[in-house]
Amino acid sequence: MILLDTNILMYAAGAAHAFKQPSARLLERIARGEIAATLDAETLQEILHRYRAINRWTDGATLYDLTRKIFPNVIPISGDIVDRARELMDTSASLTARDALHAAVVQVKKLDAICSYDRDFDQVAFLRRVEP
Repeated sequence: MILLDTNILMYAAGAAHAFKQPSARLLERIARGEIAATLDAETLQEILHRYRAINRWTDGATLYDLTRKIFPNVIPISGDIVDRARELMDTSASLTARDALHAAVVQVKKLDAICSYDRDFDQVAFLRRVEP
C-alpha cells in the first residue's frame, strides 16, 4: 500500500505540465483497483488550504470531492503520528511539518512507500519514494 502525496492530485487536476498525464494515469489505475493506495487527512487539508489560498475554491472543492470518491477511507492523523513527525523533524532541519507528517504516516501505518514528486522525502532514511 502506498500513500499518495497531494502533489499527485494537484498535478492531475492542474494545467498542462509534464507531471499531469502520469499523475492522471496513476489515479485512473488506483480508481480501477489496480494499485493499492491511500491518503491521509493531511492530504485533504492541503487541498482545501491551497485552493482557498489561491482563490480557486470551486476547483478545490471539485478536486476534493473527486478525491474522496477515489479514496473513501482516509488515514486519520493521530497523536502517535504527530509525535513521530515531531521526532522526524529533530533528525532533519529541512524537513517541513507537512512532509514529516506524511513520512510519519508511512512509518506508523507500515505502508510500503509514498508516491510523490517531492524529493525532500528522499532525506528520510526509512522512506521509499516512488513517482507515477
